[in-house]
Amino acid sequence: MAKAVVITHLEHSAADLRRLASRERDGEVVRRLLAIALSLEGFSRTDAARQAGMERQTLRDWVHRYNEAGVAGLRSKVAPGPEPKLTAVQMAELRALVVAGPDPETDNIVRWRCTDLRDQVARRFSVEVHERTIGKWLRQLGLTRLQPRPHHPKKDAEVQAAFKKTSLT
Repeated sequence: MAKAVVITHLEHSAADLRRLASRERDGEVVRRLLAIALSLEGFSRTDAARQAGMERQTLRDWVHRYNEAGVAGLRSKVAPGPEPKLTAVQMAELRALVVAGPDPETDNIVRWRCTDLRDQVARRFSVEVHERTIGKWLRQLGLTRLQPRPHHPKKDAEVQAAFKKTSLT
């Protein structure tokens, strides 16, 4: 049978670990601190793990992390996530494209939609993404979906002003 992992990081006593656990906001870290405190008090690994709501092997893994980095090692690590599809320069170019708006003669549209922008991104940057991703990128860039009120191309401002003057009396 394999030898049990010994807690070598003895900077804190079991009472110190319990005190740290009482001030901790992250419940997972509290459980890990209490499990290690139980181990330091002489409980078997199995009993300490069971009382902390984890498996013996899980407690062993956390003891290794505690031995290496102390209390800071008991925090969960956040995965870095996927690499961005567009570089910062490309995102700036996308922002400039959206702010400038489409050219009705070359783009054959009067306003950008996510599908239109998706096609532009695919054509300019050779990156295929979903429409929803385009919407997320627009929010990250601080752009909204608000559109100006449409106006009729044949509207006459003078006629509207005359109508307002006559309708108020």
